[in-house]
Order: sequence, then C-alpha cells, then structure tokens
Amino acid sequence: MVISSLADGILRSAEGVGDRISEAFFEPVIRLGVTGLARAGKTVFITSLVANLLDRGRMPGLAAVPEGRIDAAFLQPQPDDTIARFDYETHYGNLTSQTPEWPDSTRAISELRLSLRVRPSGLLAGLQGPRTIHLDIVDYPGEWLLDLALLDKTYDQWASDTLSWLDKRASAQGYIERARAVDPTARHDEPLAQDLAKRFTAYLQIARKEGYYRCTPGRFLLPGDLAGSPVLTFAPIPFVESSRRGSLHREMERRYEAYKSKVVNPFFRDHFSRIDRQVVLVDALGAIHSGPQAVEDLRRAMAEILGAFRPGRNAFLSQLLGRKRVEKILFAATKADHLHHLQHPRLTAIMEALIRDARDRAQFAGADTTALSLAALRATTEEMHSHDGRELPCVRGRLLDSGKDAAFYPGELPEDPTQLLGPAREGATSWLDADYQVMRFAPAQLTLSPGVGPPHIRLDRAAQFLIGDRL
Repeated sequence: MVISSLADGILRSAEGVGDRISEAFFEPVIRLGVTGLARAGKTVFITSLVANLLDRGRMPGLAAVPEGRIDAAFLQPQPDDTIARFDYETHYGNLTSQTPEWPDSTRAISELRLSLRVRPSGLLAGLQGPRTIHLDIVDYPGEWLLDLALLDKTYDQWASDTLSWLDKRASAQGYIERARAVDPTARHDEPLAQDLAKRFTAYLQIARKEGYYRCTPGRFLLPGDLAGSPVLTFAPIPFVESSRRGSLHREMERRYEAYKSKVVNPFFRDHFSRIDRQVVLVDALGAIHSGPQAVEDLRRAMAEILGAFRPGRNAFLSQLLGRKRVEKILFAATKADHLHHLQHPRLTAIMEALIRDARDRAQFAGADTTALSLAALRATTEEMHSHDGRELPCVRGRLLDSGKDAAFYPGELPEDPTQLLGPAREGATSWLDADYQVMRFAPAQLTLSPGVGPPHIRLDRAAQFLIGDRL
C-alpha cells in the first residue's frame, strides 16, 4: 500500500512537471484568479471580460487589440474536471436579454478556459506563426480568501481577535453576552456548541448586511455540503490558559484546527496556490456609504487579503517545479458607473489609499500591483443638472428596486482620501461633513453590434495590466 501510494505520488509529480513544460514551451497558460468581497460584482466582471475578449470592439486599451495581433478567441473545455464550469452562457444571456437582470452571487469555485490565438510582435513577427495562449479564469468567493489568514492563527488568537472587534459593535452584543456566559472549561455539550455556532453565523450574516468585510470563517456564510457538519460547528469563546480534554474549549479548538486542515488548506493547495495573476474586486462606494467603521474594516481586510498571497515574480524553473508566485495583483473599485467620470480619479485615489499598506508589501516582495476604478458592465449614462446655482455631475439609470428611470447625484467624494481614512482609523461612527449615497441600478437594455462586446469602463485597461504582457 505504501509503495503504491509513493509510486502514485511520483507519477502525479512527473505528469505535473510534464504539463508545466508543455505550457512553458508550446501553449502558455495564464491562471487568473478573480475574487472580491460581498457585492463586488465578480460574476459580472468575468462575464463581461470574456464577452469583450470574444468581441473586442470595445477593448482599445488592450494593446494586442489595436495592434491587430489577436486572430481569434474561443471557449474550450476547462482543464480541471472536478471544478464546476463558470456558466458564462447563462450569465451573458441574463445580462443581454430584453429584461436584463444581475446574476446571482458567487457561492462556490468555478472555472472557465478562454483560448486566444495571438500573432507575435517585434523581431519574431516574421519568424513565427500565431500561437495559442490559454486564459484559465478561476472564480471563487472572497470570503474564502480571507480564510487563508486563519492558517497563521491558533484558535485562541482567532477567538481573541474576533471577540475584540465584536465588542465594539452594537449588533454583536447578543452573541457576546451568550459567549461570555458559557464556561469554557466545562465538559463539551453538543447542543451548546451548535447553539453558539448558529448564533455566531447569524451575526456574521448581519455584519455582512451592515457593510463589514472581515466575516470569517467564510464557509459559515457559504457552507455548501458542509452545512451542519462538526467542522462548521465552532465559535469564538473566551480564552483560557489551559483546558482539559473533553472540555468545550478543547472541542472548539479541535474543530477550528479541523476547519483549517480539511477546508482551508485544500483550497490553498489545490486552487489558490496555482494562481499567477489576481484581481481583487472591491465595492468601495458601498463601504463609504456604510460609514467610517466599514471603511476601516475594508482597509484591514485588504491587508489580510494580501497576506494570503505569495507575491513575487515567477522564475522559469519555479514555474516548472510548481512553486508559483502571484506576479500581478489588481485591486479594482467596482461600480464606477455609479459616479460621473469627473469623480473617477477621486475614487481611484481612495482605492489606492485603502490598499497602501498591502500594496507596499506586495511590491517589496516583487509583485506588480495597481489600483483603478472600473465598471465591468456600464448600467448608467451621465448628465449635468443645475441645483442652487451649481452644476452637479449626475448619472441616470433604471433603479433596481422600483424599475423607474432616475438621475442621481451621490455626493462629492473628497479630493484628499485622508478625509475618509482618517476618521475611519480613529473609530468615528459617522461622517461629520458629508453624506455619501449609493443607489442600486439594474442593468440597462443593450443593443450590441457584431464584433462589439458589452459597454464598460476601463475593463480594457484592467485586461492590459493583467494579461497584456503575455500577449
């Protein structure tokens, strides 16, 4: 049995090296991870990106397009047979129908392979014919990404950190009182453990609705087939220096470690560690609307997200041996179409400030990072309206809740991002001199010409940063 297992492992390793050599020399593969926190628009981003790579009329910012070097783009079966296929056709149909609607949120990992036939440029243009480059897009929930930070924390460290920020939130006081009423050293009681886990999960759902981002463990919100299992039946309870075997504290600790080893580690090993380009989508406008505490929570989440990456340049030998590093990371503020373009530079500056600590760390490790504001699918048009003697830059669209067409002025974002991040870091509970509004727009009806993808804002620039150098 042992010899058989060793032989099987050696065979898999040899096959893996063979596949990587084939990719490096013949048909290169770019594995692009797409994630984001709640309501960031991952599904729409992937759907619009694929549609605009298939029909490239709106992609002038992707250098290979105006240079005429992309001969064809086509979807192929994905290489990972055990991962669900990203349902591009259904999502695209929903967005482009006569009654368009937003797709459902990402709830599990999925993948799609888009292959591009590209002609070389420069000195090689006359010596080589077109080659095929595969873009494997991996979609996964942002909550799973935040879970990777748990790998470096013990149960007591996680519980202490979690209880400390729960203490500061009014909506968490019900759980706090329940958790502090239990005796961690008492004998484990399964109904009590289940009650604590259900109460904690209920609070995480409230926290997400309130605009908070660090809602870990992520599978508590997206349990899938793990719902009700012991690996999801734990919760933070007060720290004790030592606990006896069979106690509530010891069982919570055991289940937390099982969550890391059986849920988080396999995701990192099988999927996340193979990514070499990454886009992190952020609903920064939603955080600003939710207030200073949500903005600070978002900033901390961005720092934790970067800690999950292994940034750096992919050396040739490292690629062959499988020790990949994330080469490029794009932090994108989504829903830029909710603002007039005059405010887009301010939204980008806020995004850059939010990720400053994380970005400096990534660049120091050798990764190329950038921030921008974009709309993967534009749902509004722009207008100027007079009000009290001044011109207000507005956007017009169909409201998601009522279906009515309306023009909207969200408020003016500050020119200096510290006007937002300062109060957020200092623990302010509301903005003193501004009120930032957010409206929910439905997708607009589209009339697309042949060869032209859906309308967007800066999706071509995002594609150039993420994959342009490999085309």
